[in-house]
Order: sequence, then structure tokens, then C-alpha cells
Amino acid sequence: GISPAMRQITQTLPRLAQHAPTLLITGESGVGKEVIAREIHHLDPRTISRPFVAVNCGAISESLLEAELFGHEKGAFTGAVGKTGLLVAADGGTLFLDEVTEMSPGMQVKLLRVVQEREVLPVGGTQTRKIDLRFIAASNRNMKDWVAEGRFRQDLYFRLNVVNLHIPPLSERRDDIPLLAQHFLDRAAPVMGKSV
Repeated sequence: GISPAMRQITQTLPRLAQHAPTLLITGESGVGKEVIAREIHHLDPRTISRPFVAVNCGAISESLLEAELFGHEKGAFTGAVGKTGLLVAADGGTLFLDEVTEMSPGMQVKLLRVVQEREVLPVGGTQTRKIDLRFIAASNRNMKDWVAEGRFRQDLYFRLNVVNLHIPPLSERRDDIPLLAQHFLDRAAPVMGKSV
């Protein structure tokens, strides 16, 4: 973006990439929270060659989300053959938790422990594994309100909100509209066999 708000954000990204192991990105749906998270990942020389793993917490059921994040041991449940979870898959890189407010209270407790201790216990497992990764969580909700209403754990909110980056809606950065329109036009034209 070229708007003053986006210029200010992009100027802070290199510092965040170097010094922020945990971030919370907030903003309306569609403002580019994942794009910003990926940029932070790619600006850090320690993680650029490491995995960036994105998880939409609102699109996966609680039981499946736990198995996906933490992995599971063979025999942990019917048909379980053993699988490495996304937390371990992102080790050394970045785990992006989109729509983190959609996690159930039970999953919030389990995630809190991982963020605090930086270790993972697979479903059905007895041995924890240390992980070293950057957590970037994102939400389109007003998380302070959700905490106040008891819908999101305050302790997890504080652990994730080490650095807060709010992305303003496009209605507050109209200067970016022509740039975005050109970007999407350039991407769509070759797919549709059209010249711009």
C-alpha cells in the first residue's frame, strides 16, 4: 500500500521480523492480515528458508484442530496411524493462527501452554517436544471485548498480544485502491487470456 497508514506499517515490519517472536494482527476481514504475516516471516533472515504454516482456526472442528496442531501418536484414536502436527512442522519458522478467536475454550488452554512453554505434546503421546517458532495470531474481532465477555482467555490474549499490529480497513486508506485494483487485474488477465 501507498497510503500513510500502510507506509507506517511496512516501515515497522523489518523491526517486528527481527524482534517479535509473538504478534497479534487485528483488522477487518480481507485487509491482508495473512499477507502481512507472510511478509514478517520473509523479512527475518532466520526464518526465510523455514516453513510458514497457516491455519484457519475457524474452519476446522475442535477435535480435528487439536490433532492437526499437536499431531497424534499411532493408536491415539480409532484409525490413528501417527502424524506430525503443524506446530512441529512450523518449527524454526512461523505458525500463523488465523481467526484465533474461533478456538474453543479447551483449545485455548492447550494453545496457551504451547505459547508459554514452547513445547508440544501430541494427542495420545507421553513425550513433549521443544519447538522454536514465531507465533502470529490474527482476528477480525475486537479481542479486548471478547476477553471482557469471557469468550477468549485473558492469559492467552496477553501471551499472543506481545506486539499488536492493527491493519486499517480499505475505507480508511483509499489511496491503496488503484494499486490493489492494478495488482488484481495483472494477476487475473493472464489466467483469463486477456491483455491489460
